[in-house]
Amino acid sequence: MKRTRIKTILLSEKALDTVLIKGWVRTRRDSKAFSFIELNDGSCLNNIQVIADDLLKNYEQIKKLSTGSSVCVKGTMHESPGKGQKWEIHAIKIKIIQITPDDFPLQKKRHTDEFLRTISHLRPRTNKYGAAFRIRSKLSFAIHKYFHDLGFTYVHTPIITGSDCEGAGELFQVTTLDINNPPLSDEKSDYQKDFFGKQANLTVSGQLEGELFALALGDIYTFGPTFRSENSNTSRHAAEFWMVEPEMAFCNLDEDMDSAENFIKFLVEFAIKNCDQDLELFAKFVDKNLMNTLETIVSKKFIRLPYTEAVSILKQSGKKFNYDVFFGADLQTEHERFLAEKHFKQPVIIYDYPKTIKPFYMRVNDDEKTVAAMDVIVPRIGEIIGGSQREERLEFLTHRMAETGISKDDYWWYLDSRRYGSVEHSGFGLGFERLIMMVTGITNIRDVIPFPRTPGSIEF
Repeated sequence: MKRTRIKTILLSEKALDTVLIKGWVRTRRDSKAFSFIELNDGSCLNNIQVIADDLLKNYEQIKKLSTGSSVCVKGTMHESPGKGQKWEIHAIKIKIIQITPDDFPLQKKRHTDEFLRTISHLRPRTNKYGAAFRIRSKLSFAIHKYFHDLGFTYVHTPIITGSDCEGAGELFQVTTLDINNPPLSDEKSDYQKDFFGKQANLTVSGQLEGELFALALGDIYTFGPTFRSENSNTSRHAAEFWMVEPEMAFCNLDEDMDSAENFIKFLVEFAIKNCDQDLELFAKFVDKNLMNTLETIVSKKFIRLPYTEAVSILKQSGKKFNYDVFFGADLQTEHERFLAEKHFKQPVIIYDYPKTIKPFYMRVNDDEKTVAAMDVIVPRIGEIIGGSQREERLEFLTHRMAETGISKDDYWWYLDSRRYGSVEHSGFGLGFERLIMMVTGITNIRDVIPFPRTPGSIEF
């Protein structure tokens, strides 16, 4: 007999034939000749009540079931007289797969996020984290649906790379050399003897490779893991995280901003429509203002603001910031959140940043002081998308590379893309974990990644 998921049962308009469900016991209580089992199989937030009577052959064993125990139940659906549930299962047969020992750490009480991070292998069994990771799964699907429906091509860019897209140098090195006794050349590691014959790293972005495909296939996107060895323990940074990076040929900065806004609105609306039950949990227990925030994102056109105006607003706000604000300063999270949460009270797109604080590949504006860059800022998160129109002019690109200390020899292939059939093109990167934080109200990035990788933490 085929297994039926609890979500299917709960959504059913009429009683199904005999059902077979497999799952884990959340709670159990006894009442005279019956045992009432709350069962969950991970398919949805709600449990289903299973009623086991003392006519079952293994009833005495059933009475020993504890939280976390696993069972297989064959039974019939009946309308439930209890509040808050439409159906219940009257057990015909219960097969006990395993009875969990009494030291199971997830008992029926609220646990702190800090504690649950120490048992990341078990925390998906809680209501909060089960809901978070179901939303993560559905939004992954939504990302692919969005770009597929628009005719984008999905490109797999390399995880191991010889380039540093951001020029920040915060890279994880990949090597087969003996780190305790590396071969040396002029007192430095001889990478010619390494696996790839040169220094290799884990990627911080698939953008540069994505550009090459956009200049061949038109509109493309990448979606995969990226890595940064920044020694940061903030609630917004992780060493391993996922990025969505579309790249669009024949696209200028205005069109890039349109695309970013439409993308965010689509994903939030998708979550509201398809993750309503799980979102309800977060709106009730995590962020009381969550649904208002999400509805604002969907309903209001994003404010578009030049960087110079953003700096002026911040200077004139009268608010004391931890970081000074001036032209040429990289806006910090406190600045971004003030603009989105306090000043405008809605999402903001800031554009035309000083070229001195942006990477070499961004298109230089006519003022030669700023570049065609943009960031999408949302309440509670700050920056959720960073993007730009790419520099398509070979002479400008080589000049910017020289200015920022980027080797033309190392990026000969990137320069070729401007030498042969170059066109204006733009793109952006969305931090997937920050999207999940925005949609759920969760405030720490460690709680939206199944197994977070942060400084000093790689237990699981």
